[in-house]
Amino acid sequence: MSAPAEPLAPPALAGGLRPHPDGKCRCGWCGTDPLYVAYHDTEWGVPERDDRALFEKLVLDGFQAGLAWITILRKRDNFRRAFDGFEPEVMARYGAEKQAALMADAGIVRNRAKIEGAVLSARAYLDLRDKGVSFSHFMWEAVDGAVQVNHPRTLSDIPAETPASRALSKRLKAAGFKFCGPTIVYAAMQACGLVDDHLADCWRA
Repeated sequence: MSAPAEPLAPPALAGGLRPHPDGKCRCGWCGTDPLYVAYHDTEWGVPERDDRALFEKLVLDGFQAGLAWITILRKRDNFRRAFDGFEPEVMARYGAEKQAALMADAGIVRNRAKIEGAVLSARAYLDLRDKGVSFSHFMWEAVDGAVQVNHPRTLSDIPAETPASRALSKRLKAAGFKFCGPTIVYAAMQACGLVDDHLADCWRA
């Protein structure tokens, strides 16, 4: 006997909220993919203050540029393997041979500029640390150390970038980080919980 079909999630409501078979309403961008739903429920918008974890999310958001986030999410374990757990001390030493190996790794997004950018960002991270600045402090300064709770009513109310993301982008670039434009940075701020952009009627709000 075949397994019973999974119940279909009802269509998204006006404003982008989506009811799910478990009775919870979620931000519509996560769709119904179990991996995406779990990410929405347990990671997105949750404050992250660990230096290395923040670095990983910023780098992954850089790789996501031009792609759907679910693409990166499905490859995240491969990225962690390929990039040595996103340890900046290791990544900063990647030379031509390692970067060539990354370009040949079908498990990640193979983009030479983004790979080279990740290495340069690792070096920028270490440079900050050598100056006595933790990456967590550097990032959280953008919101004065406290989560900026927005709780928009609709998905269309969520901006692609903000004055805070533009300011942080400028500071990151000045420090030597790559692939950190204001839109990428705002996505990272959302992912790392510097801002809470769960819709007002989402169960996670």
